[in-house]
Formats: sequence, C-alpha cells, structure tokens
Amino acid sequence: MVFTQTGASFAKMLFPLVGAGGATALRLTLAALVLIAVFRPWRHRLGPAQWRAVLLYGGAMGAMNLFFYAALEHIPLGIAVALEFTGPLAVALFGARKPLDFFWIVLAVSGFALLLPWAQTSGDISPLGIALALCAGACWAGYIVFGQRAGTGGGPHIAALGVGTAAIIALPFGLATAGASLFDPALLPLGLAVALCSSAIPYALDMVALPHIPARLFGILMSGQPALAALSGLVILGEVLTAGQVVGMAAIIAASIGATLTIARRVPPPEVLES
Repeated sequence: MVFTQTGASFAKMLFPLVGAGGATALRLTLAALVLIAVFRPWRHRLGPAQWRAVLLYGGAMGAMNLFFYAALEHIPLGIAVALEFTGPLAVALFGARKPLDFFWIVLAVSGFALLLPWAQTSGDISPLGIALALCAGACWAGYIVFGQRAGTGGGPHIAALGVGTAAIIALPFGLATAGASLFDPALLPLGLAVALCSSAIPYALDMVALPHIPARLFGILMSGQPALAALSGLVILGEVLTAGQVVGMAAIIAASIGATLTIARRVPPPEVLES
C-alpha cells in the first residue's frame, strides 16, 4: 500500500507531460518489462482456464488503472482512492445477511455522501472525477476476484502476465494522449519509479499474497489505502482535504473493516468440500 500510493503521487507529476493516459501506459509498460524480465513467465505452462483468468485479471487491472488515473486529473488522490475503494467494499458486502451487515452499508453510503460536491466549496471534487473513480472501483473488485483465480497454483509470474495484458490495453490510450512524447528518455527515471512503486512491486506482492489469505483479510488490509493515499497526497502533492472529506474517508474505511470482519462467508460444510 505504501508503494502504491507513493507511486500514484509520482504518477500525477507526469500528467502535465503525457496526460493521464500516457502516465498509465508508461507505468504499466515499464512495470511489465521489469516483471517479465525478473519472473520469466514463459518458463511456466498455464492451462486454458488459468489463461482465461489471467486475461480477465489483466483486463480488470488495465481498466482500473485507466479509470483511476483519469479520475486523478479531476479530484485529489485521497478522495479518488476512497471512492475507488467501493469496489473491494462491494466484494465484502456481497454476502450481507445480518442487520449489522446493512449498518456497514449505511455507513459506507454516508461516507460516500460526504465526499460528493454538494456545496460550491467542494469545487475540487468534480462529478466526472467521482464517476471515473467509481468505475475504477468496479474494476478493482474484478481485480480481486480474478486475481485470486489466476493466482491459485501460480506465483509472481502470473503478475507479470497480468501486468503485460494490462499494458497492452493501456498503450493505445497512452499513444493517443501523449504521442511520441511517451518515448522521451527524460521521462524514463520518473516513469520507472512510478512503474516500480505503483505496479511491479505491489502487484507481485499481491499475487503472492492473494492465494494464501481469505478475500476478507485482504479487504481488511486494503482498508488502509485511502488514509495512506491522503497522506501521500498531502506530503508529496500538497493536497489538503476538508474536515468533512476526512470524515467521509474515515467512514468508508470503518465500513470496510467492519464489513470484512462481520459478514459471514459462504463456505460449504466440510463434507460437501470433500465430496
């Protein structure tokens, strides 16, 4: 999470040079080259089912990054991550059954409401940015679900294939946005830093962790993302949030932790699993 949010702050520095699409393509392409060189996925054989999962995983990753970076052009980093976090939260709330479960839904919606630009004082929170961040959240949910399927029985080489797929999806958007400036050697140091922090390192770690921990535990750990994003945005980008926005982010974080802890998992009885 620390790598991800630090990398996102660095990536926002690329926007004046190559735009959001260019920053996304640069990040994913460089990350894919690093991961493929390190983990050499061609040495591993994948069955048709796992290939489908990898392609869906990479597709969700590519769309998530494109939507998220587009959102960062319109809203602060901390707000974008809080809104994007509705995706993992939806994964946790999918099994809602008890009254307490619905309390977490109400708390999350209340937090979301505090982030909306109801008043003119919230001029830095554009409706377009909100919509893009929510689309990124939907893709993040797919990233978790398909990442678990793709990573089962795999390893970091799956992350290399997934990021490679995401880079193929993002590259046309980057070329359309930035053109030849995307290949400017002067951008390489910052682009490589963004690629390593935002993609190569965290995605490889995610792919190692996801098959070994329940989705709910992953959700609990990810609950720190909005807070770390706000801190990174403040320290690196100088983005200051209002008190109401901080309360809204805190409500979404609390709802995520509470939902992940209390919602019952749909696990079949042991005898069903054995049969």
